[in-house]
Amino acid sequence: MQLNDEQKVDEAVERRRFLGLTAAVAALGLTATVSGCGSLGGDSGDVTLRLVAADYDLNGGDSTKKYWAGLVSAFQADHPGIKVEVQVESWDDVDRKVAEMVKAGQAPDIAQIGAYADYAAADQLYAADELLSIPVQSNFLAPLVDAGEHKRVQYGLPFVASTRPLFYNKTLFDEAGAKAPTTWDELAEAAGKLKDDGVRTPFALPLGPEEAQAEALMWMLSGGGGWTDGTDHYAVDSDANIKTFEWLKDELVGKGLTGPVAPGKLNRKAAFAAFANGEVGMLNGHPSLLKEAARKGVEVGQVPLPGVDGRADSAMGVADWIMGFKQNGHRKEIGDFLNFVFSDENVLKFAGDNDLLPVTVTASTRMETEPEHANLRVFLKTLPESQLPPVGKTSWAQVSENVKQNIGKAVTPAGVPAEVLGSIGRAATAAENAE
Repeated sequence: MQLNDEQKVDEAVERRRFLGLTAAVAALGLTATVSGCGSLGGDSGDVTLRLVAADYDLNGGDSTKKYWAGLVSAFQADHPGIKVEVQVESWDDVDRKVAEMVKAGQAPDIAQIGAYADYAAADQLYAADELLSIPVQSNFLAPLVDAGEHKRVQYGLPFVASTRPLFYNKTLFDEAGAKAPTTWDELAEAAGKLKDDGVRTPFALPLGPEEAQAEALMWMLSGGGGWTDGTDHYAVDSDANIKTFEWLKDELVGKGLTGPVAPGKLNRKAAFAAFANGEVGMLNGHPSLLKEAARKGVEVGQVPLPGVDGRADSAMGVADWIMGFKQNGHRKEIGDFLNFVFSDENVLKFAGDNDLLPVTVTASTRMETEPEHANLRVFLKTLPESQLPPVGKTSWAQVSENVKQNIGKAVTPAGVPAEVLGSIGRAATAAENAE
């Protein structure tokens, strides 16, 4: 069943209304059989699906390969007419390799990578409702559905997610007599106490080219702004964003509270390593950092991101994506496989093994009650109301790269936040208009 863009939008709107009625069914763990475009079952002869997936093992092991091997084995036992071949690639290479495969006319059937929008814009992907059963599609957390849409149609299926609370080193805080902050002023006060106590980096602010677009968004959200406005257009140099970066420059960086490395030259990986080594008092954290910090004996405290006057209204969410390519025409078989991928057992195992968050309502509910995942509860509580970067825009890759290279200039001694954000904002609007 092939639909044009306008028909897809209309169908997506109607389907969303229906999904709202069925979400409760999914949340209760019930199943339903529904006929239509998203209803998939049975098998259709011998088909081999090719899946390219990212490697999440931080220690160079084979845990990701083992996960997919176990999942594929169980799937094939129930679907004897479908075989799945899995190719696991490092995060350094996986997006590029998939792009090269697509360009060469050899697209995989399924890709689990970092971005989907360019492929959706080129009409190379199946929409979610062409692949998934209604109970599965209605089970995704709402912010992840929104982020997975290109022109109001969902193509990106969230695979795993995370949010970013504030991490602090409990030992360093106790020694400095600091308390966990709930506001920006309290954060600056705690950082000052840490500095006075000899902590080399009271607050790590990684605005270097590795992931500055994420660090910047966390601060923008805590200041009441964001990359886009209420109409989903870029608003990089909004008053709220400018005030946020003025505060960072004057109250943290300018007072020597962000350590010896300039924020524009500090990357997330280096900041995380320093925190795990006990050299950093605070930073905006990631679930994967918890295990490494614990391994090195650092006792980590977690609180929601502070805002201007209290807890930030919204945390930043991040998701990685899985998608089905049209090229080989295996819509039904891809759908069968993805419906299996999104079972609670599979979602929970991968998220739990990698200290990440499940993307579905039912799996999140189960994780909240399981004691072995207690360290992820702060993340779980903020994910349903989180905001993600505008990954559904084909312009976002270009805008994000500009941010990575330039946003750190806003907090240098000679930097003027309004000018830096204005320059990035004008380029963002031009890229958006060219979409």
